[in-house]
Amino acid sequence: MKHKERKPQLRRVLTGALAALLALLLILPMVTMAIGSAGAVTQSEIDALEEQQKESQARQDELNDRLDALADDKAAAQEKRQILEQQLTAIKTELDSIEAQIAYYDAAITQKEAERVEAVAREEAQYELFCERVRAMEEDGDVSYWSIIFQATDFADLLDRITIVDEIMAYDQQVMDDLVATRKRIEELKAELESDRAEQQVKKAEQEAKKAEQEEKIAEAQALLDQINADTEEVNRQLEAESKAAAEIQAEIVAKQKELEEQRKQNNVVLNTGSGYYWPLPGNYKLTSAFGYRIHPITGQPHSHTGIDIPAPGGTPIYAAKGGQVVTSAYHSSYGNYVVIDHGNGNSTLYAHMSSRAVSAGQIVSQGDVIGYVGSTGSSTGNHLHLEVRVNYQRVDPESCFPGLYNSFIRAYNW
Repeated sequence: MKHKERKPQLRRVLTGALAALLALLLILPMVTMAIGSAGAVTQSEIDALEEQQKESQARQDELNDRLDALADDKAAAQEKRQILEQQLTAIKTELDSIEAQIAYYDAAITQKEAERVEAVAREEAQYELFCERVRAMEEDGDVSYWSIIFQATDFADLLDRITIVDEIMAYDQQVMDDLVATRKRIEELKAELESDRAEQQVKKAEQEAKKAEQEEKIAEAQALLDQINADTEEVNRQLEAESKAAAEIQAEIVAKQKELEEQRKQNNVVLNTGSGYYWPLPGNYKLTSAFGYRIHPITGQPHSHTGIDIPAPGGTPIYAAKGGQVVTSAYHSSYGNYVVIDHGNGNSTLYAHMSSRAVSAGQIVSQGDVIGYVGSTGSSTGNHLHLEVRVNYQRVDPESCFPGLYNSFIRAYNW
């Protein structure tokens, strides 16, 4: 009878142990999953971002070298713009890499903290399980392991009871061991978190500094690009104004030429135009803009240039390419100070942007006479002579009028 009374107590002890074991088995997979997810940020990913950052920096250095090489070449403005746009892209790429690294560092701290929180949760669950086992043993304190064994009815029952007692003791020992291990891991995680947080804060500060530097570079590059765009718009406006002025002046020149030709005919005046065309700026053979319809190198827009542009120091004397009679000596908002010389038979030359004029309308000039001085009046961005040539009242390419000098021309335009 006494043996039968002990059976329910033994069953209750075993039932409690199995319930606790089941609870532990339910908790452990969730903890394992939490710890596994904490390793999402890998060093290889950080290394890849840093490599991408180095490549972007190398690209920026290359583009900077190309910009320095083009610094003094106005005709290369379009290439400067393209390089600046590429540089902006490279800087923004590096900035994206930096921001990604900052995000990774933040995530690393967050993940380590999440691992610590999960470990604390696991410790609390294990501690509760430990307490449950202690309470169970206290409630059943009158049932000792020895009494369970001694109540065996036969040898087979004895072996079964010994096995059950071993399992219960092993289970209780495991509960304690798990609790001790978890508490130890929590202490390790606290130390790792403090160390990682300090290290990651240093790395994050470095990346934040690089980010500020790249943002400054973006601002500088954007300012340069904005300036180029503004200059481009201004040049385009000037070219449009010059083209419009050329169209207006064209009709005026033709009318005045015909009027002067009639007057010379009535007065039996014959012009001595000289031999061929004399170069108006001896010693200055660089051409910064050619004649004709083409895509402008700065604006990128279709443009019809009515003559050629020859840069020279301000005040350089300008000589008459051929002898003739001055049709116009005046100032125009686009051409600035300009002079037109009629050479007879519908032929004429035009000289624009002069600092000052040395001849007057109606005056007869000889080939090689000084008619004015190089300047930058009207729609102009620097000292130069804009030269136009008309044959039979129609504009022609001035370069074709100086075949002997063709190989001496230095063409700064790239189109």
